[in-house]
Amino acid sequence: MCALGRGINITRLVIINLLFFGLLFVGVMFFVGLLIHGRSTLAPKTVLLLNPDGALVEQYSIDPVQRALSRMSGRPVGQVRVRDLVAAIDHAAHDDRITRIVLDPSQMQFGGMAALEDVGAALDRFRATGKEVVAWGAGFDQMQYLLAAHANKILLDPDGAVSITGLSDYRSYYKGVLDKLGVTAHLFRVGQFKSAAEPFILDAPSAASLEADKYWMGGMWTTWLDEVGKLRSIDPATLAGEIDNQPAEIPALQGNLAQMALKYHWVDGLATREDVVKMMQKGGVATDNGTGFRAVGLAQYLPQTVSIKFGEPAVAVIVAEGDIVSGQQPAGKIGGESTAALIRSARANANVRAIVLRVDSPGGEVFPAEQIRREVVLAREAGKPVVVSMGDVAASGGYWISMDADRIFARPDTITGSIGIFGLYFTASDGLAKLGINTAGQGTTPLAGAFDVRRPLDPAMGAMIQSTVDKGYRDFVGKVAKARGKSFDDIDAIAQGRVWTGAQALDRGLVDQLGGLNDAIAYAAKQAKLGNDYAVRYMQPPTSAFQRFFLGVSNSASTKVLAALGVSLPESWLRALPRLAPELELLQQAQPGKPLEYAYCFCRIH
Repeated sequence: MCALGRGINITRLVIINLLFFGLLFVGVMFFVGLLIHGRSTLAPKTVLLLNPDGALVEQYSIDPVQRALSRMSGRPVGQVRVRDLVAAIDHAAHDDRITRIVLDPSQMQFGGMAALEDVGAALDRFRATGKEVVAWGAGFDQMQYLLAAHANKILLDPDGAVSITGLSDYRSYYKGVLDKLGVTAHLFRVGQFKSAAEPFILDAPSAASLEADKYWMGGMWTTWLDEVGKLRSIDPATLAGEIDNQPAEIPALQGNLAQMALKYHWVDGLATREDVVKMMQKGGVATDNGTGFRAVGLAQYLPQTVSIKFGEPAVAVIVAEGDIVSGQQPAGKIGGESTAALIRSARANANVRAIVLRVDSPGGEVFPAEQIRREVVLAREAGKPVVVSMGDVAASGGYWISMDADRIFARPDTITGSIGIFGLYFTASDGLAKLGINTAGQGTTPLAGAFDVRRPLDPAMGAMIQSTVDKGYRDFVGKVAKARGKSFDDIDAIAQGRVWTGAQALDRGLVDQLGGLNDAIAYAAKQAKLGNDYAVRYMQPPTSAFQRFFLGVSNSASTKVLAALGVSLPESWLRALPRLAPELELLQQAQPGKPLEYAYCFCRIH
């Protein structure tokens, strides 16, 4: 027995030592790679190459391990953070080793115009230092083109196109199919223009919905035309005419879209990739094999921008992006408890002197929005300024969590407003009746079984739900009126579920100032009397040690060092590892018999 015990003990020690030295080896390679990657010295005459691939987002919503595995396998992550692009561009503006930027936005997807304008403003600051930005792509849609327009020069592939079609917001309507299925949608709402749930009760948009959509989309389109016209030195009216004239112009040019873009001065020239390489080589340094030019990409350059500051006064930035739902939620959704906890943590942190809430949300459930709003109020009462920076969308519930800030910043093309409430409930009694199914029984009170989807909705229950929705609207408008220093009637007149652009909201007193995230951070620091020496700290839901390990490895050059030694992750590991990561997304379970109130806006542009 003693020999057996010693054998087990020796085996245990061997396993522990193997694990220890294995992890030690990987850790050493990680830190060596980090030093190589993060503190490497760039050579002179380097071009910052920005060719991001994926959706422009405020924060990652993709699982951290999936991001790490994508990077390690050389695949695009699928998301690009606004703050990473802005940080790289701003740092490069004052980096003597960076001579220019080559921008290819043709693989980026944009959810709106406001966040894009934050990146565009950074490009303008870069150009203001006397450095050049050259934009090139195989083709641009109208949002990619809006970003490219911030360059000194736009080049288009000879077989490419600039696709500018205008803005639209078309939705599908389901009343017809619901009628065939015998499903009845019961909509309870307040607000003449609150059209989020109309597709379930109508076959086409209401007149009020069309009126409101035409107004805010018209405002955004005017902003697009003005912005591009200013950047490209084209009169906005002329630009609008050129866009409208495309159906006649394209056949006249025998379908040559690149020539049309050149004729209209939408681009400065036509160039292949090789043409751009030769152009960069003339003003820079060619690679050893002569097929490229000296350049650094976004992922490799980002560590150069990091400035670690411990214990210094900070402005905390809390990103609220996605739908507002209850409970704890990962990045990419706004959890009533998790986002409120981030604000509470910033309030309790002695080093955090001011808070910036970056909002990009069409809204969601009412109570979680109220949880977050209350934390904003508590932070202000604790003496910490709270400033809201609206991104692409801060409407309905997105406005709810914003309204009590000390100051609200929005871009002219932010989508906001939509101050209204609705509740939606479905019953299927007619459909079941068509199948010969009837539901009957007993209940101890009028409420018992009232929200059984198999039964018709009792009109008395409908009146009860409508009364709660009415109260929700009164609360919403009343809170906005108090926060904005206006009367209930003043806010009610511009509420009613109506959507506004940032510029239109400024005119109506719903926001305080036009500007981007940097403007909001600077204002918050000023209110906290921080001067010019302060840190900006992003606060977000924590990741596990497992997730941080893989993110760290994928972000460092240690991966390349291991690859050079012939060490790589087997394909089977790449498939299996995501299953080992903790589940980050909490699935919302259906809650029959519990109708919810929503402050939501279906107001994305296409």
